[in-house]
Amino acid sequence: MKIVRSLTLCFIMAGTASFLFAQMEWSIDKSHARIGFAVTHMGISETEGKFNEFDGKVITKGDKFDGATVEFTAKTASVDTDNERRDNHLRSDDFFNAEAFPELKFMGKIAKENDQLVLNGDLTIRDVTKPVQFNVTHKGTIEGRRGPKAGFKIAGTINRFDYNLKFDRAMPGGDLVVGKNVDIICNVEIDGVIEPSTEE
Repeated sequence: MKIVRSLTLCFIMAGTASFLFAQMEWSIDKSHARIGFAVTHMGISETEGKFNEFDGKVITKGDKFDGATVEFTAKTASVDTDNERRDNHLRSDDFFNAEAFPELKFMGKIAKENDQLVLNGDLTIRDVTKPVQFNVTHKGTIEGRRGPKAGFKIAGTINRFDYNLKFDRAMPGGDLVVGKNVDIICNVEIDGVIEPSTEE
């Protein structure tokens, strides 16, 4: 019986180890994700928006997100601020020029810095690519009906002028009609699948 127990324990430990070190690919659950932003309007309020068409994946070793690689794209023509006239302006050459630059892209890695997860990488908007860093809050990981699921909040700020989103009309007092700093606020759920091993 002791031999049987020992063999059983070995199999359990081996299975656990293979899960912990197996590569996992996570995809965005688009029905439970919001890729949002907010920008100051006329110096007195904020206008919020989002992108309706996007895709992305996260690659991890096991279910640990420290060291994970992240790839993300969004269709610039899908920008949505609940105002058709404003959205058309955002799609124009004053901002995204969605016809010439149909996608914005991000590639980077999650890392832990001073007990805080951060997302470092390169953000491309129009024809400009610049390094950025976002704060990452891991809301938790659960075992769902179709496999593991994890939730995150991602937040940071970029300067839109860095990416040639060049509309710069100013108010009489000097404040910009559309502020230069854009707050990025993303709430996403991702679904994970263990990738089959390529080892013999």
